Amino acid sequence: MDATRQATRLEAITGRFDPWLLGLIGALLCLGVVMVGSSSVAQATSPTYYLTKHLVFLAAGGIAGAWVMRTELKTVERYAQWLPIIGLVLLLMVAIPGLGVTVKGARRWINLGITNFQPVEAVKLMVVVWLAAYLKRFSEEVSASWKAIIKVIGVACAFAGVLLIVQKDFGSSALILALTAAMLVLGGAHLPRLITPIVALLPFLGAMILLEPYRVRRLTSFTDPFKDPFGDGYQLANALMAVGRGEWFGAGLGASVHKLSYLPEAHTDFIMAVIAEELGFVGVCLVVALYAGLVARALWVGLKCVEMRRHFAGYCAFGIALWIGIQSTVSIGVNLGILPTKGLTLPLISYGGSSIAMTMAAMGLLLRISYELERARRQVALRRDAFGGSPSAPSGAPVPSAPSPRAATAAPVVTPIAAATRQDPRGTSRLRPRIEPTFGRYSA
Repeated sequence: MDATRQATRLEAITGRFDPWLLGLIGALLCLGVVMVGSSSVAQATSPTYYLTKHLVFLAAGGIAGAWVMRTELKTVERYAQWLPIIGLVLLLMVAIPGLGVTVKGARRWINLGITNFQPVEAVKLMVVVWLAAYLKRFSEEVSASWKAIIKVIGVACAFAGVLLIVQKDFGSSALILALTAAMLVLGGAHLPRLITPIVALLPFLGAMILLEPYRVRRLTSFTDPFKDPFGDGYQLANALMAVGRGEWFGAGLGASVHKLSYLPEAHTDFIMAVIAEELGFVGVCLVVALYAGLVARALWVGLKCVEMRRHFAGYCAFGIALWIGIQSTVSIGVNLGILPTKGLTLPLISYGGSSIAMTMAAMGLLLRISYELERARRQVALRRDAFGGSPSAPSGAPVPSAPSPRAATAAPVVTPIAAATRQDPRGTSRLRPRIEPTFGRYSA
């Protein structure tokens, strides 16, 4: 056969990474490098100490993200069922003497020798991947029964309980619970069934706040931080003064006053206050627009995946979008005095080794989802062109590049494999129809 008429296999088709996602992620990372360098000049003996470490963590996160980008989603899904166990083990490891590290009164880090690692940052991504795999397998049960919902909430409560009891991390536990509830809603959970266990958890969360005096002081100081500006309201009072000083266009890049040892954690939790002071209202709007664009694009990618019945990929994209959206909203709200103080960083912008590395890994997964989505769309288009407008075709079947005129006039020959796949209304490339789990039994 002529070289120009050789068959092309569907597996040879490649995708591409979504350019909008690449641009938005790159813009947030670049802004983060600039603002970490600006906000950390007075946080250490060397003005570039935290900037240098941030660049090192970015490089490590880039390696993690690149590795995830090259990993097939089916491989990620295959091991997703083990992630809750791995996550709980990681969270409990901080309690091991000699391995757990206490920083500023909080025991939330694991000593890796060259640096400390905060396992909760990895757990956030694990929760997203596990929930995506679970919702793909049991979406019908989640929408129609209590049992499937209670199982998910039980796993989320186990994570939250370990975080509250062992690590005393209320912010991350609340984030995981909110992320779980939001993904269940997107997965089709019946709202009345979901609201009941959430309402039952509220007294427990309230008790955890009341049992820790510093959490109560954060709530009371949040209502009026200037009542005790040198005590419990110190952080929020300085953050609000920094925001007010920025006005419309800011004091100028590097011209922040409150970062000079007045505003605690200026390069991590309160970096948004420095952005507001140096770049003003316009800078704040730019940051909000970048996050809104990233979340919206991730949701769009997830929606397109679900429309193509790539449910695991779609739920992963939804989960990452919710994670970034919730955490960035809480962080910005804390800096602007809208929400009580929580120890949550601004994703992709704030300084933080574990946070930036695991967020980069999540971005790598999101880009991989966009790559496989584009590849699937091209494969469907090629099937449609090669098999008479039907997207259903065997995944390994050769697709003729240019049929001869004689073959075009002849009656089409339908092979048993093509007939089997054409009979599947869902357009799957498997020889047997996809099996959907239902109430205790399985049906095609």
